[in-house]
Amino acid sequence: MQAVLTSNVNVEYNLNQTLERLFNDLDTADNMTKNAIENDIVKFGAEAADYLVNKVRTAKGAQRGVAAMSLIRIGEESIKPLKEEAMKDSSFQWIANYLIREISGR
Repeated sequence: MQAVLTSNVNVEYNLNQTLERLFNDLDTADNMTKNAIENDIVKFGAEAADYLVNKVRTAKGAQRGVAAMSLIRIGEESIKPLKEEAMKDSSFQWIANYLIREISGR
C-alpha cells in the first residue's frame, strides 16, 4: 500500500514539474509555440485541472490565458475544481463562473 502512495505522489510531482516547465516556456514563446504548449497541456486532461485552476488564480499574461483556455478545452472535468476554488476564494468566483459558462456553452 505504501508503494502505491509513494508512486502517486511521484506522478503528481512529475506532472506539476512538467506543467511548470511548460508554463515557464510560455514567457518567451512565439504564437506557434504557445499553441503547441497549450495543446500539450490539454493532453494531460483532468489530471492537470487543479494545477490550471491555481495558475488562473495566480498567473498573469500569457500564462493566465493559456491556463484558462486549457481548462475550457479540457471541458466538463474542469468544472468541479473551478467550483471548489470559487467556494474557497470569493474573489475568484466571477472568473470561475465565466469559465464554467464557456465550458457549458451557456
